[in-house]
Amino acid sequence: MMGVGAGAMALGGGSLLASSSAFAARNKELNILCWEGYNSAQVLDPFRSMTGATVKAESLTNDPTMINRLRGGETSVWDLINVNNPWARKVMAPAGLIKPLPRAEFDHYFDAMLPDFKAPYKWAMSEDGKDLLGMAQRFGPFNYVVNTKKISRATAEDTGWDLFNDPALAGKYGIQESDDWNVFDIFLIAGINPFVVHTPAEMEKFQQTAIKVFKGAKMVSDVASLNQAMVAGEIDLYLTGGTYTVSPARADGYPEMRGITPLRGPVDGKGGVSWIEITSVVNNPAISPLATDFLKYVQKPDVAHTVAFAEGTFNPVTQMGNPECFKLFTKEELDIIQWDSLAEEMSRCVEYDIVPEYAAALDMITAAKRMR
Repeated sequence: MMGVGAGAMALGGGSLLASSSAFAARNKELNILCWEGYNSAQVLDPFRSMTGATVKAESLTNDPTMINRLRGGETSVWDLINVNNPWARKVMAPAGLIKPLPRAEFDHYFDAMLPDFKAPYKWAMSEDGKDLLGMAQRFGPFNYVVNTKKISRATAEDTGWDLFNDPALAGKYGIQESDDWNVFDIFLIAGINPFVVHTPAEMEKFQQTAIKVFKGAKMVSDVASLNQAMVAGEIDLYLTGGTYTVSPARADGYPEMRGITPLRGPVDGKGGVSWIEITSVVNNPAISPLATDFLKYVQKPDVAHTVAFAEGTFNPVTQMGNPECFKLFTKEELDIIQWDSLAEEMSRCVEYDIVPEYAAALDMITAAKRMR
């Protein structure tokens, strides 16, 4: 995984615009590589109408895959990339895949964000703290989901990842098909910090835990199927999950389905992992001038609310720190995204990071899946 940035060119300076001719050629075109939500017509159609532009967005569900698309030559295709928090700072900027934003134009947007995201926000900045590499918007804790009618919230939070070590729960849980998060989770179930260099003994424990956890799962599937199985009573809990995955079930009238963040765990005492999306401008030699316009557009209170509740899944957004944005969320919507416990759960999370031995850990998980 760290090889994504290996041997890359240093981040080039200069304007976001490669040349005036390139600017003119693409002033009515914008291409976005993103997680779901930003590809929604609810988000894109108003921007299309406002600009008269052709806007194309492709949604993927794996950060390394998106980044490798850029490394494979698609910097000439995309104008914006939307991935989880460490990649801009630790990989894409050092590899020359993205360009800094003009701070004079964008720093002030952080003033209206929730307190934890005020400028200079670490994950939006370069390692040296000089360059603004992207804008933060959607975020949330992402650990596991339980049916609180079967396992109480208090029990789930207190037991933590050991729920998946309990032989009595074998056959009663599911696993979401999400490779990077499953790597995190297996480390946590094994009682190991995922984000440090690991010993051979720790990797052996990871492997044995992966075999046990996948063997005990009733199903390994997508989010929609896992939520459906929870509602039907076929499973009592699943990993990986949180507001992002369970929100459709809660919106459909099943508030007993709840994302859970453990009270404690092996990462400096924290038991949960959170994600924060950062959207960056791609180092496209013919960058669309609409790239920065779109980043400003999604900061607007009404658009930020639309992004939070775009079709599919629902999530908190950093712009909820702006009263003009927050007032747009109904009581029902706040309940869907578990606003009542959001700050508390985020405080119990370490932020998404890069696993040093990711490739080896993924091979172990793949083998564990086959052994099912």
